[in-house]
Parts: sequence; structure tokens; C-alpha cells
Amino acid sequence: MSGAGRLIVVGLGPGDPAMQTPQAAAALAAATDLIGYGPYLARVPARPGVVQHPTDNRVELDRARHALTLAAAGRVVVVVSSGDAGVFAMASAVFEAIDHGEATWRALDVSVVPGISALLAVAARVGAPLGHDFCAISLSDNLKPWDLVEQRLVAAAGAGFVLALYNPASRARPWQIGRCFEVLRGVLPGSVPVIFATAVSRADEAVTVVRLDAADPALADMRTLVLVGSAATRMVAREAGTPWVYTPRGVG
Repeated sequence: MSGAGRLIVVGLGPGDPAMQTPQAAAALAAATDLIGYGPYLARVPARPGVVQHPTDNRVELDRARHALTLAAAGRVVVVVSSGDAGVFAMASAVFEAIDHGEATWRALDVSVVPGISALLAVAARVGAPLGHDFCAISLSDNLKPWDLVEQRLVAAAGAGFVLALYNPASRARPWQIGRCFEVLRGVLPGSVPVIFATAVSRADEAVTVVRLDAADPALADMRTLVLVGSAATRMVAREAGTPWVYTPRGVG
């Protein structure tokens, strides 16, 4: 190892620079190298002397190994993720690479800087849908079988959890969100609120609140987080604007 390299995994927040933490900003300012999925890396202003390494999607382990190799060579490497780096993002990939990689990587200075996850940003936009027990489920079946996704949807919805659904749809996975709603309609009342939040906190933000029995899969893409309430979750109608949504803190 040449020099004191570091690797910092940073969550950039949902999009609005005002929702990026000071700790994340300090890590970005210290970097010699920035690594991340291209659209996320584009959110970080370029600085003289800082090398940016944009990569394609779905190469997380390769990205992590590259970052660790640079850190082992004495660089200060920041790996960026959208939202929080520990929620379906790069922090897990980095530690998986360490677990199965070079023995010297275990001696590196590796840290994770939290960010505001999409589920928290979306919940704040509409009220307090996460006021009681909740869970997060990725609808991507790239790294797990779809049968397991359905099992988890049924178990979580049946147990009364509010669901934060990440990765609901993409060009390569257009049908999963529709099937998800079919599954949930077999467990939950049709009146349960469903929140579609696309590009939350950005200029093109779109937030729609509907009932589960009217939820349209076409409202979701890869930039969308979908929140599905529990049977206890309430919608508060307003004369103007999106309804407020909250889940009571108590049961019964």
C-alpha cells in the first residue's frame, strides 16, 4: 500500500442538494477519486484534480473492487449512491467485495456516510405514512427470484407493515409492479393508500396518492418509490393539493 488511502461510501440524498448532509459534502470535498453510476455521479460538481469514474448500472461489485483497488494505492476514494448508500445501494457491494476479495482490503480505512433515503423523503412529502411499523422491499428480481419477492410481499402486508417498494419498474422489468399490486390486493383492503413518488425533491417531482384498488402500474418507473399503506393507514382529504397520508402510532 502506498500512502494512507481511504474509501468513503456516501449517500447523496434523494436529489435536492439541500437534502445532502454536511458530512456527505465534507467527504466529497476530500476525495481524489469519485466512483458511481453515471447519473448519480453527474450530481456531484466537478472539481479540478478530482478524477471521476462513471460506470454503467448493474456492475456494483466491479465498481466496488475498482474503488478498493484505488484506495489500496493511497487514493481517497468516494463511492456515491443516491439516497442512503446502505439501502439497496453501494455500501453492501463494497463490504461484499471486501469479504471475498484481497486480504489487504480488510486493513483499509472504510467508512459509510448516511444519506436521506427515498422512503424518508417521500414520507415527509405526504405526511407520516411511516408512523408505525414498516419495511422496505426491492421489486427487482435481478439478485433474487421473483417467487421470494411475492412471499415477502404477502408476509409483510399480512403482518401489517407499511411497504416501501424500491426498483418498481424499468424497461427490462415492466411487469413486476403490476403483479405486485395483484398480490397485495389479495391481502389488503382496496382502500389502502398507495403513494407514487417520482424524482422526489427534484425539479420534475411528481407525487400521486391513490387507493390500492385504483393503483396504475404505469405511474412507476425506476425513479419512482412506491409506498403502500397498511390496513391502518389513513388518507386525509384536502380541498387543494395531494391528500395527506399517515399511519397511526398505536394499534387498536
